[in-house]
Amino acid sequence: MAVTEVVNIMKEKVGEIDLNDDLFGVDVDVHLLHSVVRMQRAARRSGNACTKTRVEVRGSSAKPYKQKGTGRARAGSRQSPLWRGGGTVFGPKPRSYAFKLTKKVKRLGLKMALSARVAEKSCIVLDDFQMDEIKTKKFVSIMHQLDLANALIVVPETNDALERSSRNVYGFKVIHPVGLNVYDVLHHKQLVLLQNSVELLEKRLLS
Repeated sequence: MAVTEVVNIMKEKVGEIDLNDDLFGVDVDVHLLHSVVRMQRAARRSGNACTKTRVEVRGSSAKPYKQKGTGRARAGSRQSPLWRGGGTVFGPKPRSYAFKLTKKVKRLGLKMALSARVAEKSCIVLDDFQMDEIKTKKFVSIMHQLDLANALIVVPETNDALERSSRNVYGFKVIHPVGLNVYDVLHHKQLVLLQNSVELLEKRLLS
């Protein structure tokens, strides 16, 4: 197990914690991480693009002009894809881009993402992070003290003051262990774990 310092919001060492190698020391497979991130982003796509086929285009069903004698090509409908304003052939229709991966792969991907942050020394463990009031300026000040510029903060339970104080600060996100995912871990350059969150993550991913 890797021993990591536990610090307070003043960046003062207050203890140590053992990080389980089965969770924070996993070998990273870039291809697997890419697959999990692609799955998450695909599920978020709206898929609302829609074009009309020749059946859906509004207009008369009458033949535009007679079959012969005009010198023009034959035409039977103004909704033809060959005509301006006509239907679209093989155009996009509303659809879901989502696809599934197994639970085992998704769980392994999250372990790899956490391991990558620990290996890069971009992960810090805080003993606690309580805010008595909703104050964005105070939150930014604490982030400066911790030398954090783009971080995902994992809190063990709902902390309304912290979550609302960080809401408008670019580059920061507060999340619970149950909602932790590969995309958010990799999207943020730094990872902040509260000490109690580590225990909850071990219970979720190693049980």
